[in-house]
Amino acid sequence: MKTIILYATKHGAAAEIARRIASGIDGASTYDIKQGDIPPLADYDCVIIGSSVYAGAFRKEAKTFIAENADELCKKKLGLFISGMSESESDEVYKSNIPDVLLNAATAMCAPGGIFDPEKSNFFERLIMKVVTKQSGYVNNIKDERITEFTEALLA
Repeated sequence: MKTIILYATKHGAAAEIARRIASGIDGASTYDIKQGDIPPLADYDCVIIGSSVYAGAFRKEAKTFIAENADELCKKKLGLFISGMSESESDEVYKSNIPDVLLNAATAMCAPGGIFDPEKSNFFERLIMKVVTKQSGYVNNIKDERITEFTEALLA
């Protein structure tokens, strides 16, 4: 099964998750949606799309790509992932950012966690993290077991 993994990231966590997913799928290719130069989706059997999430919203470039390619995505084995520090709101995030037709078409969805790197964050992001989570240092809560479960569901 020929697989493409597309992601939109602000500070690199979604890219890291995409790389980890790709490591479990033979021959999978990863592309940053923001960079463009994405091959035609018609060339792939499986499409995985992920985005970092801030204040419950996907990155603009991910939402645009999904909207522009919804018809083609419905024809593929589809996987969706989100990168974020909050694990409890993933259903809400998917519902508010992905059209229902694609949610229903998705074979697997995953919220494996995220990364907070204060050196890549602005003052406001650091302040929110400190107030909400009481943490101010580097945090990586990406759970590889969730990525493995996601990959296995797609390959089944």
